[in-house]
Amino acid sequence: MPRRPYTAAEAIAALQARGTQKNLDGMARFGINVESAFGVSVPDIRAVAGGIIPDHALALALWDCGIHEARIMAAFVDRPQWVTPQQMDDWTTAFDSWDVCDQICGNLWDRTPFVGEKIREWSTDERQFVKRAAFATIAWRAVHDKRTDDSNFIGYLPMIRDASTDDRNFVKKAVNWALRQTAKRSATLHGPCLALAHELASSTDKTARWIGSDAVRELDGAAVRMRLGL
Repeated sequence: MPRRPYTAAEAIAALQARGTQKNLDGMARFGINVESAFGVSVPDIRAVAGGIIPDHALALALWDCGIHEARIMAAFVDRPQWVTPQQMDDWTTAFDSWDVCDQICGNLWDRTPFVGEKIREWSTDERQFVKRAAFATIAWRAVHDKRTDDSNFIGYLPMIRDASTDDRNFVKKAVNWALRQTAKRSATLHGPCLALAHELASSTDKTARWIGSDAVRELDGAAVRMRLGL
C-alpha cells in the first residue's frame, strides 16, 4: 500500500484501533508506563507508520499529544536530518517510560548530527530517563552507525565507567547494554570493553560488579569471539 499524508488525528485513530487490553496488561508487566497508552505493540505501531509519508510537523504533533504509542510512532515518521538539538532535549527530558526512551534513541537520536554532543550532555544528567537515553543511544549507535570510526566509541568507555555505580534499574541496565554493544561492534573495541568489564566486575560497588560481571559473561563467550574473528 502506498504511503499517504496523515493528520495527527488520523494517525492517533489508527493506533487506537489496534490497541488491546491484552497488550496493555503485558506492557504493564514489563514495567512500561501505561498511564496514557492504548495497548499497541511496536510491530503494529511500525505498520501504521509504514503507511504514512514522513513528516516532521506530524512527528512533533504526535509527540505533543502525549499518547504513549503516538510518541513512539513520532520517531518512525520523523527523520534525523530534520531533528534539532532543542527537540532532542525537549523530548528526552519528557521521557517517562523505558520503551519510549529506547525507541526514540534507536530510531531517531542515534542517527542525528548532534548525537555525540547529546550523549556527553545526558550521560551526567541525574534524571533517570535522560541518563538512560545517553547509554541507550550509545548501544544503538554501536549497532547502526557503520561510518563512525571505532576511536569515537573508545571515548564512551570513561562515561560507562563513571555511570557504573548508578544503581537505578533503568540506568544500570542501559550502561550494561552500552558496554556490551560497543564491545560487539568490532574486534578493535572488544578488547578495551572486555578489560573495562573485568575492571567493573572486581569493583567494591555492587552495581558496577553486576554491570561488569554480566558483560564479562557475554563478551568472553565463544559466539561473540567467533563473530568478531578473535
